Amino acid sequence: MSMKEEMAEEKPKPRLRRDIDENLKRVFEDALDTEVPDRFKQLLEQLKAKEARK
Repeated sequence: MSMKEEMAEEKPKPRLRRDIDENLKRVFEDALDTEVPDRFKQLLEQLKAKEARK
């Protein structure tokens, strides 16, 4: 049996799974709360302006 098959057969403990879920949710929420940098906003505006000229 390969290592990949062995890992697929092992189920994480419920507590570990819950902890992983909570951490992933926290990271995702933090990413959503992060403001878009000004430079990125400027690049988006430039793209919009370029598209409007077509």
